[in-house]
Amino acid sequence: MNFETLLTKEYVETYRSQWPNKTMIDYLKEWAEKQPDRVAIIDKKSRYTYGEVAKLVDRVALGLLALGLKKGDVISFQLPNWNEFVILHFAVTRIGAISNPLIPIYRDREIGYMVNLAESKMIVIPDEFRGFRYPEMIQRLLPQWPFMKHLYVVGDHVPEGMKPFSSLIDEPWEERMDPAILDAIPIDPNELTEIIFTSGTTGKPKGVMHTHNTITYSSLLWIDHLQLTPHDVVFMASTFAHQTGFLYGVRLPFLYGGTAVYQDIWNPKEFVELIEKERITFTTAATPFLQDTIQVEGLERYDLSSFRYFVTIGAPIPRALVKQASQKLPCRILAGWGQTENGLVTLTMPDDTEEKLTSTDGKPFPGMEVKVVDSDGKDLPAGVEGDLLCRGPGMFVGYLKELEKTRQEFHGDWFMTGDRAIMDEDGYIRITGRSKDIIIRGGENIPVAYVENVLHEHPDILIAQLVAMPDPRLQEKACAFIRMKDGKKPITMTEMRRFLEAKGVAKQYWPEHIEIVDEFPRTPSGKVQKFRLREMIREKMGVKTGE
Repeated sequence: MNFETLLTKEYVETYRSQWPNKTMIDYLKEWAEKQPDRVAIIDKKSRYTYGEVAKLVDRVALGLLALGLKKGDVISFQLPNWNEFVILHFAVTRIGAISNPLIPIYRDREIGYMVNLAESKMIVIPDEFRGFRYPEMIQRLLPQWPFMKHLYVVGDHVPEGMKPFSSLIDEPWEERMDPAILDAIPIDPNELTEIIFTSGTTGKPKGVMHTHNTITYSSLLWIDHLQLTPHDVVFMASTFAHQTGFLYGVRLPFLYGGTAVYQDIWNPKEFVELIEKERITFTTAATPFLQDTIQVEGLERYDLSSFRYFVTIGAPIPRALVKQASQKLPCRILAGWGQTENGLVTLTMPDDTEEKLTSTDGKPFPGMEVKVVDSDGKDLPAGVEGDLLCRGPGMFVGYLKELEKTRQEFHGDWFMTGDRAIMDEDGYIRITGRSKDIIIRGGENIPVAYVENVLHEHPDILIAQLVAMPDPRLQEKACAFIRMKDGKKPITMTEMRRFLEAKGVAKQYWPEHIEIVDEFPRTPSGKVQKFRLREMIREKMGVKTGE
């Protein structure tokens, strides 16, 4: 496939001096040589050293070549936070192919669209995870994917027509093929290494494309910021197929030579136990993870002395939560802002004042720039809310097969993030809202237009509008305002859930509250006033405006 990106000679020259100009394989090789016996990854079923990871990566990479896969091919994997995800991503990188991570909770509608758009040649799935049988879904979707050649399954239950992923890991490919062919594959750090889908506002997910340089730059910034060394142990429970888990769980530890501890299903009590057992030093996650952690019964009885940083991203963290967590945990609570398109852009500093830590989302990392502008694109003074723009060497290089739409998202060389923000006199920002129609549920984006379009397919629904409703734990949930067709009974929550499930909509996108209305508040031109809907649900919940 011919990937059209924003990369031009001029663009490359602008950031060449700031990019690492290396691939993850360069870092893996370096640490495997320096410390082959240091534990690299720990999941619920394995512990692998750097030497073991490097060996398995080469083995699987040779297996991929044996299948006929090659540089530039897209390989999709819908896997939980298991070692197989990490090994596969590095093996894909090793042959110059492109990783397409897919969130495990996605179902038919999302997976069908994403894999088809990416023209994936191979997909790797679990046999079962959290009670869901993935092979059955893939068999339903296979007729939609003319480019798909290889179906692999992690687990013991492999249906006919698919192959066990263990055959790639257990087979001694290095005895059948010359491993030197891997080093002969030329890989330019400015070539694509990742296509990851983000929830869009138009009803269709967008495939965000990153090169080796752009995505690695976004991770390297953490090392100096948090003063990371090979002795640091990162914990990751956010799904690897979300940019947070991918950048800072899968890739970051291999950049600084540390250890990563993975959890495939979030469990705060187990997390606390792992801090004590594995001497975890930091993690990054959405705000609800922090809330859950400080509510663990008997928290004070655990030895958490190794734990230095809890970095919250995805949604603004309430000031009260920062103060409460700081009293219960021996770590600094840092807040940051970023997107799938640009990684983590801003972060508070470990030595920041309490005011900065509790009232801002940090200031930009070196090399990254943000500014707040008015509707005409003019810079706004400190303290004035406006649209947040961003640029720098960590920016994505385009949306898959949507180059013109990508260009429309830029004002000059500044990316229009879709977020609203205020910048203070010290350059720290605070995210105040979103200009794009997105609901953020616990750090995860809900594509509003997409869900509305599906609800409009219901034979009894006339109009469906989704807005954010406040939630003390997740910050926001989706509330569906619905007008039924004349003579039709109001839809119940159970009926709506059954309908969305039958349509293949991922569960985290489902509305969690319904309001049946006879009419919608509208502008003189007839457009639904969503701000009034948000006000209506807040008033019903007894939440004052601004809280």
